[in-house]
Amino acid sequence: MLRRVIKALFTIFFITSLVFFIVRLMPGNPVDIYISQLIIEESMSYTQARDQAAALFQLDFSKPVLLQYVDYLVNLLQGNLGQSFRSKGTPAADIIFKYLPWTLFCVGSGLVFSFVIGLLLGMVAGFKRNSPLDIGISSLAALVGAIPNYLIAIMFIVVMGSVLNILPFAKIRGSLSPGVQPEFSLNFVQDVLFHAWVPILIYVLSTVGNWVLLMKSSTTSTLEEDFVTVARARGLKERRILTQYVGRNAMLPLVTQLAISIGFVVAGSFAIETLFVYQGVGALLLQSIQARDYPVVQGIVLIITVTVVTANLLVDLLYSRLDPRIRVR
Repeated sequence: MLRRVIKALFTIFFITSLVFFIVRLMPGNPVDIYISQLIIEESMSYTQARDQAAALFQLDFSKPVLLQYVDYLVNLLQGNLGQSFRSKGTPAADIIFKYLPWTLFCVGSGLVFSFVIGLLLGMVAGFKRNSPLDIGISSLAALVGAIPNYLIAIMFIVVMGSVLNILPFAKIRGSLSPGVQPEFSLNFVQDVLFHAWVPILIYVLSTVGNWVLLMKSSTTSTLEEDFVTVARARGLKERRILTQYVGRNAMLPLVTQLAISIGFVVAGSFAIETLFVYQGVGALLLQSIQARDYPVVQGIVLIITVTVVTANLLVDLLYSRLDPRIRVR
């Protein structure tokens, strides 16, 4: 257990350090990008834009990268992710945690629905293998799973919004309607669901196919185990065999994949969030990369890394409880 914890901590440290240097290898820096924006949008001269950017950022990018890295580690050990470059004076952590709940709700809900539906359909397809039901479920799952989520979102917008004119996508865009404030009220809940149900549906459609195929493969493998043969020889009903013998054992290999998916819930789906202007962490990450907002990018990647590594560590430690056959003596 101690070895696994140390390995997890080293993984977090390594990825965090790697991201620190990678973002600084990207062409341009926050000052250069801000100067370009001022010249284009405000029609300023280069000298005026440079002076305003220097007064706003007050950063010294000529400082050696290794010294910047040491400062970053010192601040990180103190729980300080730094100040956002785009929002001067605002801690990067405050910005991230402002967007984080929306992603956790939207992508988290989509993951739960996708996993449950995929588990049930995959189990049925594996139990009824080579039947018309299996062929239909597997073919549909393979088709849906092969289409990227952003393409499903675009098709959904074009067909349902423009061609059929069923959904008012202009009103659905965003996380909340104008004037609606976060509070414990029925109006707030209804508005949140109104804006989130389409992104949730698209996330489910783009991921459920993989869960179906994984569960079908695991179910097919489990059906060949001796304990299933013994259960049938005892004359148990097929429904009981499916639920108590096959299903519970077939879903074990999917636990690790689920842990990885849970970790990446924090990353959200930047394509879906961008298309629907949904104020989640995925869209924030994309905007921060474009603006070279290093502290926000590093903070988001750090949170993603910690959640993924922690989820895998917990599954690794609990897997022997879930499956006693691999328990280390």
